[in-house]
Amino acid sequence: MSVEKAIRIQLNGESREFNVTAGESLLALLRRSGLTGTKRGCEDGACGSCTVIMDGAAVNACITFAFQAHEREVWTIESIGEYDDPSPLQKAMVEEAGVQCGFCIPGIVMSVKALLDEIPNPTHEQILENLDGNYCRCTGYEKIEDALHRTIAETSGEEPQWTR
Repeated sequence: MSVEKAIRIQLNGESREFNVTAGESLLALLRRSGLTGTKRGCEDGACGSCTVIMDGAAVNACITFAFQAHEREVWTIESIGEYDDPSPLQKAMVEEAGVQCGFCIPGIVMSVKALLDEIPNPTHEQILENLDGNYCRCTGYEKIEDALHRTIAETSGEEPQWTR
């Protein structure tokens, strides 16, 4: 018998209530709530495809229990841009060919958004450290880095601190 507990989350700017079980992951809760942009990859915190932002920090939703999000602010890829009005990062990822199969992109976008929210003009080392938990098997990261370079220039109003 699984016991459910009611939790409240500020999810993509909206207060939501959910019933969750003790072992339910935040990823499972998001996906059963219809937010399927957060991808299910490794389910052990290694690939980053499930990255969301919780209280300003990038976290792996697959290894975060849903109950840990109680009374916290959670942002998913669905909160970033629209199809007809993508965020600067999403637009740059497409225009710089940083997207191939697309499976890893929601996690990468969320990881980078958390970084840029904290550090608008990060160093190359900070970018690499930030992307360390996001695996992309298609692009080889160079095009992703090009998109980040472009986004930093556009959003910070400064020349990026690094170039390839």
